[in-house]
Amino acid sequence: MIPLSPRESVSLLLFGLAILAICGLEIGVLVRAVYRRSKGRSARRILLAVPAIVLHLLLVTVLGCMLYAYFIEPNWIEVHSLTLHTPKLKAETFRIVQISDLHCDVAQRNEERAVQIINGLKPDVVVATGDYLNHKAGLPRLRQMLCRFEAPLGKFAVTGNFEVLRWRDLNVLAESTFRTLERETVVVTKGQDAIAVTGAGYFPADVPSDPIGGFSDDRFDLFLFHTPDLIEDVSHRGVDLYLCGHTHGGQICLPWYGALITFSKFGKKYESGMHRVGDTVLYVNRGLGMEPRPAPQMRFLARPQIVVVDVCPQ
Repeated sequence: MIPLSPRESVSLLLFGLAILAICGLEIGVLVRAVYRRSKGRSARRILLAVPAIVLHLLLVTVLGCMLYAYFIEPNWIEVHSLTLHTPKLKAETFRIVQISDLHCDVAQRNEERAVQIINGLKPDVVVATGDYLNHKAGLPRLRQMLCRFEAPLGKFAVTGNFEVLRWRDLNVLAESTFRTLERETVVVTKGQDAIAVTGAGYFPADVPSDPIGGFSDDRFDLFLFHTPDLIEDVSHRGVDLYLCGHTHGGQICLPWYGALITFSKFGKKYESGMHRVGDTVLYVNRGLGMEPRPAPQMRFLARPQIVVVDVCPQ
């Protein structure tokens, strides 16, 4: 488990104290109001105060959730670990760390914390699955962040819809030290073992054909794409692991329901997390950033995420 940073610890402490203070004041006000109403009055008159009490408690709950979604959760990074065993490796374990949907903006958010976490995980490979930039002012910080990731076996990226549609005239990943994969495969070796990393640009038409990064039944194949929308097309082609993002896990979720919006053709089917589709393991990363304004700059029940996958011999 990754320990909280000092900033995260202080933020959570202050948030907890603020909520306790608000709740304490609200309860005090309610108790005083009920006491005043009950003096010399019938039980029926007292019961009439119940709706007002419930409304007050509901308002406090909503206020607390909004404060949490705005100030706490967007900066509270979750590291999700996944271990896969495969007969395609004989001796070596490959540690793959995935980031997605950084959405670097005018103001710094959690870029520095992400660098500390990822380098502390000591990955062999770092992969990034699109949507890196919200505003040009964040470009120098984005490139500096990407350059600081340490991965001895390579750093690989694919483009997202922001790079293809919003920043089509800007090479966002230039000077980032990441290799951008466009319909190609790179074989990464460690000792006598190897894995193949295949990446495709954003549009679904960019699924690699067999002559360009075709998948093999004899090696471990990692496929990178921005969205989960190709999973049912490639799951029967020998892909072992499919890493993507795009959905933000909904960014704002409801308890017991999950994402309200995913912008995926599958809707909520692959909104976040791990899914097994045929012989392929799909992981949909919730990403580190948020949609640009005017979208709400909040996360609720969809913490920013870094994914670490250990691919081990069986």
